[in-house]
Amino acid sequence: MSDLETNGKLDQAKGKVKEAAGKLFNDKSTEAEGKLDQAKGSVKEKAGEAARNIKNALDKDKK
Repeated sequence: MSDLETNGKLDQAKGKVKEAAGKLFNDKSTEAEGKLDQAKGSVKEKAGEAARNIKNALDKDKK
């Protein structure tokens, strides 16, 4: 797992906590920030996965 994937997963987790806090305290702004953090984290994770898959494919071609 790459650093980008790890950071993406962490961002998603922080976003879930932030979203839950927003719901708990009826704070729509914090809830929306949490959802945005989750989306950003998902994009980071997918980008990391794609980079890793490309690297693995290129490494296989070198053999």
